[in-house]
Amino acid sequence: MVAVSGRPPVSSDQDVARSLATAAGELLLGVRTRAFTDATARKSAGDAESHRFLVARLAELRPDDAVLSEEGADDPRRLAASRVWIVDPLDGTREFSELDRADWAVHVALWDSGELTAGAVALPAEGTALSTVDVAVTPARSDGPMRLAVSRSRPPSLVADLARALKADLVPMGSAGVKAMSVVRGGTDAYVHGGGQYEWDSAAPVAVARAAGLHTSRLDGSPLRYNQPDPYLPDLLICRPELADRLLTALRAISPR
Repeated sequence: MVAVSGRPPVSSDQDVARSLATAAGELLLGVRTRAFTDATARKSAGDAESHRFLVARLAELRPDDAVLSEEGADDPRRLAASRVWIVDPLDGTREFSELDRADWAVHVALWDSGELTAGAVALPAEGTALSTVDVAVTPARSDGPMRLAVSRSRPPSLVADLARALKADLVPMGSAGVKAMSVVRGGTDAYVHGGGQYEWDSAAPVAVARAAGLHTSRLDGSPLRYNQPDPYLPDLLICRPELADRLLTALRAISPR
């Protein structure tokens, strides 16, 4: 067992993911209290300090593993590694920079021999984290129109078209992790993204969503693949399993190939 900064010892990969996402979130809350000249400076400090913290802790706790981080230079040696930590040190920088908003997150996931085996999404401004070690099964859906989580600042036209086709409601919110966790927690029914993302945007949210019993795939229904030579992963569907066929059918009708 290895201790992290005086906290209780962590031993499993799932514990490491949850512990580090939570600790990085605490660091970011501290960054948020500091005075900055503008929002850009706050965003830059948050990204950089959380990245340095996560990389240093992973080097300490899992020195033989590779790391793919949004804020770090891509090391091609990860492609020969059997274990790669995929992290987004600060997901939702726009929301982080706006001090009245809580919809930003920290992502920590482990890709091990082709599969996502551990993951955590910390929601620091809410004082919580959802992880593969302890996430609850998504609660039963209530009656009413389908609810689709969508970006509050950059809603893709695809999701607006989908909402019209399904007579669904759009629920705007911030970071990708927050949108994915809204499905996990039952606040929405699906997160549909077609505007372009990278592996670090979805690895941890997908790991947690799968642990909660949700459907995860590309928008054409094909599998999500991680630790690829190009980490660009352009689209994503996270939804309740009973809605997957309906959503995928509607998506094919909107964007026929």
